Amino acid sequence: MPDDFVANLRLLCGYYPSIAEVCRRLEINRAQFNRYLSGRYRPRHAAMQRLCGFFGVEEHELYLPHADFSRLVQSGRAPDAAAGPVGAGVAWPDVLLQRGREGMERYLGCYFEYYHSMSRPGHLLRTLVCLEERESGIVYQRTERMQAAGNPRPCHNRYTGVAVRLADRIFLVDHETLNGYEVTQTILFPSFQSQVTRLTGLKLGVADNSERMPCCVRVLYERLDEQVGPREALAQCGLLELDDPSLDAELMAAVRNDVAPGEPHFRARH
Repeated sequence: MPDDFVANLRLLCGYYPSIAEVCRRLEINRAQFNRYLSGRYRPRHAAMQRLCGFFGVEEHELYLPHADFSRLVQSGRAPDAAAGPVGAGVAWPDVLLQRGREGMERYLGCYFEYYHSMSRPGHLLRTLVCLEERESGIVYQRTERMQAAGNPRPCHNRYTGVAVRLADRIFLVDHETLNGYEVTQTILFPSFQSQVTRLTGLKLGVADNSERMPCCVRVLYERLDEQVGPREALAQCGLLELDDPSLDAELMAAVRNDVAPGEPHFRARH
């Protein structure tokens, strides 16, 4: 089987004059880096963070199928040592970003996001969302894993955005990075428990098909155990049948898109 990690790392290195130049900038031993390029070793956590920060990618992106990763990079995200962090180009007021990061430390990490698919009615969609703190504020990446008809390998849609907590609500705004065809907004209730496990709210976006119908759905974020790696988590993402045994009753109730008698609007439910 081809090693997508190695192929993706070699692609990133190709944007620099030489492997030696990459090692020099990374301040990493050339022999050790060659072991990564050969596939004999995987970088440990600290080394992986240095690689991701240097090339401007996320860890789980390095494990994407090479064809998907190539399209992602060639769509305008070629590595640039001078590039800013994800979300740096968004014209958000600095005071809002700084105020909105207060209290967000406990929400950093990775989540499974669940909601009724906008383009495939009758299915639930599970995506991977990773929040992290950068100098510019709290940023995140959302990755969809979709199986196209007639294609044995899944395709991946990637969204990047900014998250802020304002007056006891968490606002997430992102855009699709490959084609630039979509902006979505999610508003979540914060957690008042000692540990963050699940968050609920509403999501507004468009169906990812030719109809491009604007939709609003209830959404649930489920916190992932830190021991679950991004590659393992991403492999579990995709469309799910409504009777999938991994979906418990509490989760299904939280994402049900019904309107109760007397409700004047489609509302989130805590």
